[in-house]
Amino acid sequence: MEDVVSTMTANPLARDLDHVLARAGRLWEELRGARLFITGGSGFFGCWLLETFLHANEELELGASVVVLTRNASAFGKKAPHLAAHRDVTLQQGDVRSFEFADGVFSHVIHAAVDARPPRDRRERLVVFDTIVEGTRRALEFARRARARRFLLASTGAVYGRQPADLTHVPEEYAGGPDCLNAALAGAEAKRAAEMMCAVYADADLVPAIARCFSFVGPYLPLDAHFAAGNFIGDALAGGPIRVHGDGTPERSYLYAADLAIWLWTILLRGQSMRSYNVGSEAAISIAALAQAVAERFTPAPAVQIAGRSAAGAAPERYVPQTARARTELGLAMTVDVDEALTRTVDWYRGRAAATPCP
Repeated sequence: MEDVVSTMTANPLARDLDHVLARAGRLWEELRGARLFITGGSGFFGCWLLETFLHANEELELGASVVVLTRNASAFGKKAPHLAAHRDVTLQQGDVRSFEFADGVFSHVIHAAVDARPPRDRRERLVVFDTIVEGTRRALEFARRARARRFLLASTGAVYGRQPADLTHVPEEYAGGPDCLNAALAGAEAKRAAEMMCAVYADADLVPAIARCFSFVGPYLPLDAHFAAGNFIGDALAGGPIRVHGDGTPERSYLYAADLAIWLWTILLRGQSMRSYNVGSEAAISIAALAQAVAERFTPAPAVQIAGRSAAGAAPERYVPQTARARTELGLAMTVDVDEALTRTVDWYRGRAAATPCP
């Protein structure tokens, strides 16, 4: 336990954790004495939820605890030992589609399980679809039986389908959707079904809120999945070049992970039942500009290689949310811009590399 405490004391995320603690303010009182259950606790979202929860739990002496569902407890222990071994964390290994229900009452359930790797073939697409839909139903049924009051579904902006060229920022009211005959969009269509599952389970005793999450950057972001920012940082850390597989014109927006944590906690604790909230930044940046911004954080700056060429006159593909609902109803805001977010993320990964002994 002394080693765990020492690791926590030296946590390189201390500035971010203090920021989240302060910004969430009185919300933390909602978790005094709470018992939480989190699926996907070892992923990008899960690690940030755990980091911020445990920090608030200790600083404010909330007396709360959390059970974390993970597919591989041993791997999580190696990835984040200070989280996995914390006295207020209990790891439960299992498949989100079939996990055994933990005993007792839980006040809050956060369903954040997601597979970071895009499916490549029919078999993988079926697994992704089933995992999202069946996993959400399992999590909701657990929440009902555990008498949880609040339930948070981490959904995705992909539920809107392709963003029209004339729509700069997609709002929650947009009634689009992914092409249901395009098998490559199985994950997006499954998230739509997962949101419907929340509507089916919602009643006076269970309040499900939905966070439609867009693009993010920050510590714990995978460097080898389908996240452009993570891939670019991974390329740069390996010495470059930074590879842009398309033409670099698509536009995204990036919310820093500390802000993401604030937004998710707020939506869980203050979000209206069966109301969706876009989670992300409204500041658009092209993929090419993002790659260049990552390169500029290294000396010497690695080359940026753009594989494709843009079609003349074609409007860039966009994936950028409108966040007015979160801002006006919940008082949320982006507090860390993309330049600072990239700097903090790169510095964190450099620190991890420096702290890892050579084999």
